[in-house]
Amino acid sequence: VTREYYFNDAGAQIDRFVASLVAAAKGEPTPEDGYAGAYIAELAAEVLRQEPDVLSLPDEQRDETFRRLGVQLMFDEIKRSLHEFGTDFDVFFHEDSLHRSGAVAAVVDRLKSSNLLYHADGAWWIRSSEFGDDKDRVVIKSDGAPAYIAADIAYLENKLSRGFDLCIYMLGADHHGYVGRLKAAASALGSDPDVVEVMIGQMVNLVSGGQPVRMSKRAGTVVTMDDLVGAVGVDAARYELTRYSVDSPIDIDLDLLRKHSNENPVYYVQYAHARLASLLRNAAELGIELAEHAEGVDLGLLDHPREGDLIRTIGEFPTVVRRAAELREPHRIARYLEELASAYHKFYDACRVLPQGDEPATPLTAARLALCAAARQVLANGLGLLGVSAPERM
Repeated sequence: VTREYYFNDAGAQIDRFVASLVAAAKGEPTPEDGYAGAYIAELAAEVLRQEPDVLSLPDEQRDETFRRLGVQLMFDEIKRSLHEFGTDFDVFFHEDSLHRSGAVAAVVDRLKSSNLLYHADGAWWIRSSEFGDDKDRVVIKSDGAPAYIAADIAYLENKLSRGFDLCIYMLGADHHGYVGRLKAAASALGSDPDVVEVMIGQMVNLVSGGQPVRMSKRAGTVVTMDDLVGAVGVDAARYELTRYSVDSPIDIDLDLLRKHSNENPVYYVQYAHARLASLLRNAAELGIELAEHAEGVDLGLLDHPREGDLIRTIGEFPTVVRRAAELREPHRIARYLEELASAYHKFYDACRVLPQGDEPATPLTAARLALCAAARQVLANGLGLLGVSAPERM
């Protein structure tokens, strides 16, 4: 598996981005349909720091300088934020490289020669409706500029040429129309449309003080990944984003995620792990050795209903992981960990594990310790799969 980030550094949005940077550098209002916010001003200031005379250059040269430096600065910030969030990619692929290398022009020419494009209303259209899309799509606009789908087709062709037999796209909530067009693109390239799998994420809604936190890149009220991590920490941010199905809107209560209480799901799960780790440390301090792989332990002694519930929940873990992978639904693991934490807390309240005072350790002690060790391991494994820490102490 190769994890690849497609960086949109071409097209009309980048033109608006550059115009916004130039306006900010000049101290002028944000252009219509441009981008506002502190981050634009900060990027513009950094461009001016690196190229103090940039505003005195001819317009074309000036804009190219802002484009080159601004895009690189933004790209570096995205990579840094992702890394600090615990998300690293194997490949960062630049959309602009498809245009500069001639890949977009080449794939358009091949589609024309295969009669898969037709000319109408001054534009070139792909016959995507013949391949299951709900309508034909403009590939080359009437002004001669390529539409986004042109680079999308070239990018898919590039991935297929690298030998990938499955291409999973994770796209934002405003990309619902891409499912049909990407599968149609695969068919037009002579591949099975099932080589493309598209997952559409939903909007993230932040709530603070009972009120929604408004987000808009263009209005300037930007809430970044860094802001979220700064507010609640990496673990809470990762866990909360993971515990929702990809097709469900995500509501993040910032106040809840700061609480050290059972209401906070990530705290609840991490606390179960820390509680187990503490119990196992206490056992070691009492001189009670934990049998490796429960060897010689009579697990038949675990006949309390709460023990049975915990055993059954632990046993579900492999199936949960397999289904989460097959269905691309990591939220199954997060929800499962909450069930496991609940089963453990109930077990802990009902079943005493360690001897008290001068009581000797018994075979039941050994059996319950083995059960606790298994629960701790599964919690650690599950949190690890989500990229969330499993603290030894809290």
